[in-house]
Amino acid sequence: MKTIKGPGLFLAQFAGDAAPFNSWDGITKWAADCGYKGVQVPVWDARLVDLDKLATSKDYCDEWVGQARANGVEVTDLSTHIIGQLVAVHPAYDAWVDGFAAPEVQGKPKERTDWAIEQVKKALTASRNLGIGQHVTFSGGLCWPFVYPFPQRPEGMVETAFDELARRWRPILDHADDCGVDVCYEIHPMEDLHDGDTFEMFLERLDGHARCNMLYDPSHYVLQCLDYLDNIDIYADRIKMFHVKDAEFNPTGRKGVYGGFQPWEKRAGRFRSLGDGQVDFGAIFSKMAAHDFDGWAVVEWECCLKHPEDGAREGAAFVKDHIIRVTPHAFDDFAGGADEDMNRKLLGID
Repeated sequence: MKTIKGPGLFLAQFAGDAAPFNSWDGITKWAADCGYKGVQVPVWDARLVDLDKLATSKDYCDEWVGQARANGVEVTDLSTHIIGQLVAVHPAYDAWVDGFAAPEVQGKPKERTDWAIEQVKKALTASRNLGIGQHVTFSGGLCWPFVYPFPQRPEGMVETAFDELARRWRPILDHADDCGVDVCYEIHPMEDLHDGDTFEMFLERLDGHARCNMLYDPSHYVLQCLDYLDNIDIYADRIKMFHVKDAEFNPTGRKGVYGGFQPWEKRAGRFRSLGDGQVDFGAIFSKMAAHDFDGWAVVEWECCLKHPEDGAREGAAFVKDHIIRVTPHAFDDFAGGADEDMNRKLLGID
């Protein structure tokens, strides 16, 4: 068994225009002060990182990582969540997500897709340059608008969507293999990869590509009423990253999984700060230890009630308290011993 690394913090929800959240030096010092040992970095945020330089300059990589270490944290992983989203966008969402892209490709869906693919590849190259073996992203979605359709979906439509999704991602995954980096899709609503079945449909079309893996986040499974503990047992070999995020699901006579178009605080399913929701993290960390997961436990804060800075500080302590330092031996080893003669006697073998 292996001991999980952590606590780490995903910086996407904390970066901002005010100090200390508007610079790499400031935000890493703040994260360390909160009790974090690592940070997961959104590569689209130019206040924190220059992706082009990460992908091309070893000196920049060394300086950037060195500054974080001097402030007390490691870089756990790079993230291209909102860039990966643009690899596959249904036209219904074009205007909604266009702001995720560079200005020169906004309003140009084909050029935007090509740009997103190259950006994700660039981030994989940067991960290699940093010596990081895993990368987190979203898959994007072509058929998400049809997740619960009426009238019924035309025959073959889902298959066509997943064929195209795999076609777009295969060259990215091949580049990831060249870089020695696992691509970890966060299994997430609005992405075509939103549960185990959809991940398997995608993986099948990629012929079981070794670099196609998962980021495990139980909060998204709570909101889908999916068994998040069984999910670990099923996909342990593909789970390479871990977001520690809490959630709760409290359906009423008025609302359930779909949320009734209500704001987050009024939905039946809500993300919560660690310890304030319903996720059984004791069981999750136990399963992670039993399955030899040795990556980082990274806090993602998205609570609809608590202040983010309070959630961050509490989250660091929460993860630290849940990480299991695995035992190097069985608890009853003191009473054992290797003795072949005794074994034969106990079994009645002459």
